[in-house]
Amino acid sequence: MAIALAILPFVFDRWLGSVDLLTRILIWGLFGIGFDLLFGRTGLLSFGQGAFYGTGGFVTAFLLTSGTLHSVWLAMAIGVAAAAAFSVIVGYLALRRIGIYFAMITLAFGELSFFLENSPLSKWTGGENGLPGVTAPSITLAGLDYHFAGSWPSYQLVAGCYFLGFLFARLVTGSPVGAVLTAIRQNPLRTAALGHDVQAYKLAVFVLAAAYAGGGGVLLGIFQSYMPPDAFTLETSGQLVIQTIIGGAGTLIGPTIGAAIWLTLRDLLQLLPAIGDLWKFILGLVFVILVTFMPNGVVGTIIRLWSRAHPPKSEAASAAAPRVAAAVRDRLLAPLPVADGTQASATAPLAIDARDIRKSYGGIRAVDGVSLALPEGALHAIIGPNGAGKSTFLKLLAREETPDSGTILLHGADVTGSDVTAAYQNGLSKSYQINQLFPDLTVRQNLRIGALGRARGRLRLDIFRPADGFAEVEAIVAALIEELALTPCADAVVNTLAYGEKRRIEIGLALASRPSVLLLDEPLAGLSPSEREGVKQLIRSLRKGRTIILVEHDMDAVFALAERITVLTEGRTLAEGTVKDISGDPRVKEAYFGGAGLP
Repeated sequence: MAIALAILPFVFDRWLGSVDLLTRILIWGLFGIGFDLLFGRTGLLSFGQGAFYGTGGFVTAFLLTSGTLHSVWLAMAIGVAAAAAFSVIVGYLALRRIGIYFAMITLAFGELSFFLENSPLSKWTGGENGLPGVTAPSITLAGLDYHFAGSWPSYQLVAGCYFLGFLFARLVTGSPVGAVLTAIRQNPLRTAALGHDVQAYKLAVFVLAAAYAGGGGVLLGIFQSYMPPDAFTLETSGQLVIQTIIGGAGTLIGPTIGAAIWLTLRDLLQLLPAIGDLWKFILGLVFVILVTFMPNGVVGTIIRLWSRAHPPKSEAASAAAPRVAAAVRDRLLAPLPVADGTQASATAPLAIDARDIRKSYGGIRAVDGVSLALPEGALHAIIGPNGAGKSTFLKLLAREETPDSGTILLHGADVTGSDVTAAYQNGLSKSYQINQLFPDLTVRQNLRIGALGRARGRLRLDIFRPADGFAEVEAIVAALIEELALTPCADAVVNTLAYGEKRRIEIGLALASRPSVLLLDEPLAGLSPSEREGVKQLIRSLRKGRTIILVEHDMDAVFALAERITVLTEGRTLAEGTVKDISGDPRVKEAYFGGAGLP
């Protein structure tokens, strides 16, 4: 990047007429890096980034043109901070919604900002005239003042800021924060269930993207010596989206490449007399063609072709990885101590104690007064016909949903009002009936997301540490890969694997936190007979020091694994007891098997 930034201005100056075009490209590129972290990395499409672009630029321009501040560097910093502060308000409101609703709220704030700049705040922003006379910064070296005014000095300022912004974004994407953001884009619900505060991470990246946007606006005003009112327009935000898609979302460099294509074509087309006003039509046509034939963008397509020609580490290489000794593996996968720092004992509170839990959906009582008290180390099964409330009850225990009434105690602590993220952090995790994985990540990266949740807590902005920089986490991941017999495919992308392997990864994600209470929702569903035996052996091996609640329709597996069984029907507890008690209970035969005998 440093070499490119040193060479490209001479190329543009000689072949494209001016270095100013490259300067504009880098301003849009800096603007785009933040948007790429938000959209390409986290999956949040915002149509209001122009609001932060304009806020940063106009705050800085006002401070300098009004004489409020004489330090240009300080005014620049305040401009970026103002954009970030504004984004906290917008993000707090917009991030309460997802998908198109989030995008429309950001669009509304963008339009609102444009209105405020042109009318109520025109006294300070210049309204339709903008703010002229924005001064450039200077530095003093060895007694000499160097002023960043003019084409080449402006390029040097913008290139320096772009380089620092690019390096910072690289740190973010390679850190645990970047790994969590990628997980949020692919499966936000599972990311939250793996102990990461999804809303807090979304707000953090939203503010970071706004800071990049504010930095771009600041540099635009300084470069032009004038802050234009169109910085706030929807066209600005829309052009940012277009450039990012053209270049390749999720690549960091993609928005800059997209800006280079868009701005260069725009300038060249307007210079051709034969084209006249058709330049916008041609630009639109170019966009349609690129998106049609390069849906991943220019950079994304290059990366995809490169990956196809140079595939990642082979399965043989993964299989040759050092094996984890059985004793070490048992230690790494053993449950972590409970919150007070000691393992629960026979005289300690129950591992999980659910009292009179009720949950209704409209007029349907999915769970109606169910209670369940389990000591440490129990393996308890919940069975019942379809629609009996088994999966709903597990969702309530896992804190995916909140009960209408009742109390849930985890190792004696009331967690009824907590969320699924807090439950994971407190040692309760769940594997899902339908696989909830991160399909575009490798097996190792999937398991790392799960292990990082407990190791780092709900939120940690540790961007100066690589994602694989936690020795204990990497050891747990290696142990899980060994325990789940996933070594041959450890570095394969999950969406390329067979269903049985995905099912083991699903269980592995639940185990990555080393939970003291493990909920298994139909872990044998869809598996072949041999795979079922392997998973049953795995469940048996996980029992030591861990409470397991199993929901399963395979009665042979239930009777072979469970010590006690609860039978639900129509949301209520029909019976509870040992395998022998349940198999001989006529009520269970009637409700669950239509009166037929049990196997």
